[in-house]
Amino acid sequence: MTTFETGNREEAIKYKFTLKECLFGDTAFYRRVAMVVVPMIVQNTLSNIVGLLDNVMVGQVGTLPMSAVAIVNQLLFIFYLCIWGSLAGAGIFSTQFFGKGDMDGVRYSIRFKLITAVVILTAALLILFNLGPDLISLYIAKETSPADAAATMGYAVSYLNIMLVGLIGFSITQVYASAMRESGKTTLPMIASMVAMLVNFVFNALLIFGLFFFPKMGVLGAAIATVISRFTELLIVIVGAHKSGSKYKFFKGLYHGFRIPVNLIWPILSRSLPLLMNEFLWSLGQATLMQAYSLRGIAVIAAMNISGTISQIFNEVFLSLGNSAGIVVGQELGADRLVNARRTAWRMAALSVGSTFVMGGLLAIAAPLIPRIYNIEPDIKKLATEFILVVACMMPIHAFANVSYFTMRSGGKTAITFLFDSCYAWVISVPTAYMLSRFTTLPAINVFIIVNLVEIGKDIIGFCLVRSGVWVRNIVKS
Repeated sequence: MTTFETGNREEAIKYKFTLKECLFGDTAFYRRVAMVVVPMIVQNTLSNIVGLLDNVMVGQVGTLPMSAVAIVNQLLFIFYLCIWGSLAGAGIFSTQFFGKGDMDGVRYSIRFKLITAVVILTAALLILFNLGPDLISLYIAKETSPADAAATMGYAVSYLNIMLVGLIGFSITQVYASAMRESGKTTLPMIASMVAMLVNFVFNALLIFGLFFFPKMGVLGAAIATVISRFTELLIVIVGAHKSGSKYKFFKGLYHGFRIPVNLIWPILSRSLPLLMNEFLWSLGQATLMQAYSLRGIAVIAAMNISGTISQIFNEVFLSLGNSAGIVVGQELGADRLVNARRTAWRMAALSVGSTFVMGGLLAIAAPLIPRIYNIEPDIKKLATEFILVVACMMPIHAFANVSYFTMRSGGKTAITFLFDSCYAWVISVPTAYMLSRFTTLPAINVFIIVNLVEIGKDIIGFCLVRSGVWVRNIVKS
């Protein structure tokens, strides 16, 4: 065993890298990363572009419908992250099992995902169906006129009730798609997502505006289009996973003798629960931040909705690189190449942060242009532009925090990622926004800038944790 392939954790942590090793990889490294990340970037970018077009379509209906959709999507965002978080714990094992070549282990991980997804889905449907109006009302500022408040609530509740059906398709799709990505084979999830996006876009146009012989349904049409696209995507990934000759061998026999070894349940569960709680609390923190900003008026929600939608397109490169870091580093750990895992982590961090200088510049150029295509008041367009510019400037800060999170998660250090991610949000970011929004008269954009700047502290913590090597562990080693 060479130094570069050592499975000795202490030796791997003591190994000293040169600056060049940390920043730059060879051709084989970039080719491997590209195989994982490019389909992910293409899929998610196209998804976000379609999301932007959907957003613009709803925006043509008016400011209140767009704000209503933004409020519901903020609530659904919590559910989405809970699903992703619940799958991530088993995903750590799935990635390392795949790196080890243990297909039975991958199947056990997928079964665990299926069970947890169904449990979370059931809980979410009960909560959102019964408490949806109460949660939506938190985002409607007291200063909003009674007529506008009632209209916003009506749009939001109707939209939410239809979207709940789509959560079923979304949940099961994520179980399958995440397992495919963890194996490094990301093409099918990308194709399924692209087809679903096309379906979503077409039905949005038909149902929102009532084109051809379809009824004009406004925001309800947007919700129905999303539900149709969710089940289209689910059908494609299931057929691709289980068809004869599928390259995803670990799906074969998935439901035959459906069981999970008892000695594997607690190791997966012990890593899944912190990640689930992390994603829940972090997404709840983001929802709380939005609620804090909404105290400055419903116009702020509309502006932030525009900013968030366009920014997500440009953020996707660093977000996908962070996610792929968890996959590539996790496979190195599972194969017991610990020094390579540490080197790969730093290279992925350099690649992720480096990408933001290009994407952030492009976002800044797009900032004054995108809001113009919305059918909204000029002051909202101006505010949206300001929010977008702030996001562009802060992109490197968020990129390093993101890649640090996935690096630590790849080694199964879920308790640390919980403290790093959601605890930081609730101890630092949320109180900052709460105090500034309630006890000062600062404009929403100033509050937004300050809340983003406090993320620098998270970067410092992330750097120290990644450098310490505390995450360097092979958790599937026999």
